[in-house]
Amino acid sequence: MKSIFVRSGLVAFGAVAGSLLLVITIVPALGGVVDGNAWLMCIICPLATAWPASAFTFWQSDRLKQAHRDLARVHAQLAAAHRRLAEKAQRDDMTGMLNREAFFAALDGSRRKADRGALLIIDADHFKRINDNFGHLTGDDALQKIAAAISRGVRSSDILGRIGGEEFGAILVGASDEEAASVAERIRSEVEQIHFAPVDDAVVRLTVSIGGTHCPPDGTVPELMRAADARLYEAKRRGRNLVIIGEVMVRAA
Repeated sequence: MKSIFVRSGLVAFGAVAGSLLLVITIVPALGGVVDGNAWLMCIICPLATAWPASAFTFWQSDRLKQAHRDLARVHAQLAAAHRRLAEKAQRDDMTGMLNREAFFAALDGSRRKADRGALLIIDADHFKRINDNFGHLTGDDALQKIAAAISRGVRSSDILGRIGGEEFGAILVGASDEEAASVAERIRSEVEQIHFAPVDDAVVRLTVSIGGTHCPPDGTVPELMRAADARLYEAKRRGRNLVIIGEVMVRAA
C-alpha cells in the first residue's frame, strides 16, 4: 500500500508540473494572465484527479501481477502433481518397479536406441508354497525382499519392472552377453543369500530362476519376451535357481 501511495503521488505531482507548464506556456501566448485562482486550479485539479486515479490503477496492476504469480505457482504445482501421478501410474505399488505396461514400453524404446542389450526374466521359485503355507502377507514380504535383491544385483543404468505376480523383468541397456550373464548371476546370488524367516525363526529358502536373451534392434517385444521365456522355462526344467542367457547356463554353486 505504501508503494502505491508513493507511486501515485509521483504521478500526481508530475501531473501538477505538466499542468503548470501548460498554463504558463499557453495562457500568455493567447494573451491571458495567470492569476492566483488559475495557479490554484492548476495544482488542485491534477492532485484531485491524478492521485486517486493513478492509485487505483497501480492497485489494480499490482493485484493483476499477484494473480499472475499465483496462477504461475498453481500451474507449476499442477504440473508437478501431474508428473508425480504419471510416474506413480507407471510404478508397481509393492516394489516401486515399473509395472508391466511401462516395462514393455521401456523395452520397446531401449531396443530401438541401442544395438546391444539384454532382457532378463526373473521368476521366484516355488513361490506358491510361501503363499499357501504362510499367507499372502508373508508372500508380499518375500516379494519385496526379492525385489530389493534384484535391485542390488543390477547396474545403475538398468531398468527393472514387475511383469507378473512373482515375475520380474530387467532391461540391461547396452550389455553384452557376458555382462548380462554376470548381472543375472549376481541377481541370483543376491536372492539366494536372503535370510527369510517368517515364522518361529524357520528359515524359508528364496531362489529365482532367470532366463535371458540378447536384444537386437530389429527384435520386437513379443519376440524378445518369447526368447527370454524359453530360457526361463529351461532353467525351471533343469532344477531352478539357475541362469540361462542365450546358450550360456550358470548353475548355483
